[in-house]
Amino acid sequence: MSTTKKIIYGLYGDDDLLLDGVKQLKDKGIKISEVYTPFPVHGLDKAMGLKESRLSECAFFYGALGLTVASLLTWFTMNHDWPQNIGGKPSFTWADNVPAFIPIMFELTVFFAAHLMSITYLFLNKHYPGQKAQNPDPRTTDDKFLIELENQDYEQVKEILIATGVEEITVKNVEDEKVN
Repeated sequence: MSTTKKIIYGLYGDDDLLLDGVKQLKDKGIKISEVYTPFPVHGLDKAMGLKESRLSECAFFYGALGLTVASLLTWFTMNHDWPQNIGGKPSFTWADNVPAFIPIMFELTVFFAAHLMSITYLFLNKHYPGQKAQNPDPRTTDDKFLIELENQDYEQVKEILIATGVEEITVKNVEDEKVN
């Protein structure tokens, strides 16, 4: 069984007009599926009612993981596996030699946080290798802004979009395959 759903696209030429359009659509209770912009628009996330990202919490835990790995690596290497007397300083305990390990600990903390955050970002946004781009209009990578709405009352949406200064409105019918 397949159903047809309507997708309405409103194309703007200015980020202020886009922000106004988003606010007016949200005030009328119209759900916005996605907004495509060529650069970050300040206040757009709040206007759309998006939740605050938890990526900063992930960054903290990834950094803590890097610090833990660095601490275990330096302890294992310098105290357990191959203890050496370097510069007349015996390595009986890891804590006595921590100042020598701080650069390693810092670097691995940053390394783990940066790399794992990049992987997490790509995973959460479904940017897998070899995946086709999901952008419906390539002009949004240059200088245009696009609002995407699904299954809405076309006439009501059209009036709001025109009132907010939209340059172009496109309606696309998409077949949605459902298997029971």
